[in-house]
Amino acid sequence: MLWIGTVYFFNFFLMPFVEGTRPEIRTEVFYKLVPLTLPGFRWSSLVTFLTGALIYLQRLTAAGAPVFFSWPYGLAISVGALLGTVMFLNGWFIMHPEQEVVIASATRVAQGGQPLPEAAASGRRVVLASRTNLLLSIPTVFFMGAVSHYPSIAARSAEGSLTWFWIFILVITGAIEINVLTGVHGVTKKPLDTVTGTLCGGFILTVAFYLLFQMLL
Repeated sequence: MLWIGTVYFFNFFLMPFVEGTRPEIRTEVFYKLVPLTLPGFRWSSLVTFLTGALIYLQRLTAAGAPVFFSWPYGLAISVGALLGTVMFLNGWFIMHPEQEVVIASATRVAQGGQPLPEAAASGRRVVLASRTNLLLSIPTVFFMGAVSHYPSIAARSAEGSLTWFWIFILVITGAIEINVLTGVHGVTKKPLDTVTGTLCGGFILTVAFYLLFQMLL
């Protein structure tokens, strides 16, 4: 709750505020407020990832891999776990290092110095990674919740092509992640420029994954 709540705080409140305010206030935000939020965001994501991995491995071991990966419950939770893992990696290995550059730049400005030349690009990467995590959080929450609260997914039998199912899931997820890792501007990044565009993309992705689940299994 703390991890995803922080993702939503960044995207729904902090970034829109920063985008529309004066430079000196933006400096104060990144100099004083953002450093306070980063430890909670980072370590709560690690705790979530590790505890989730333990629960996942316990269920996998109890059922056995052949059964687990042909069981709709196992497939649904695996899709949610895959997306959650991508979100975790984005936070630790893209957002946190780039945010450190932005904070260092803001600290220099607050102390009367000049901003770091690379701070603008780092800030853009933080925005792209954070918006991507917002996008991925929608299908993640859906599939992790569906295994317990959407019986038609967990109770149905998986009789279709698991290979094609995972090919499509991995290709789509990979394309989304490549969009974050390559460059800071481009047509494919425009939907991430706004919260509305990101949310629409997240719901479209959820529907696409759900249709794959229904059509290929």
